[in-house]
Amino acid sequence: MKTRKHLKRMAKGDQLVVKATDPMSAIDIPHMCQEDGHVLIESKMVGDVRQFKIEC
Repeated sequence: MKTRKHLKRMAKGDQLVVKATDPMSAIDIPHMCQEDGHVLIESKMVGDVRQFKIEC
C-alpha cells in the first residue's frame, strides 16, 4: 500500500493527508493505522472522496 510506504519515510509527529476513492479505504486505513501505531486524526467525506489525516 502506498500510504504505508510513505508513512515509513516520515518522522514521528509528521502528518499525512490521504485521499481515496476506494470504498474499502474506510476500513483499510483505520486498520493500518492501528496495526502500525499511527494516529488517525480525521476521516471525512469530501464529495466522492474520503479524506484521512494521519499522524506518524
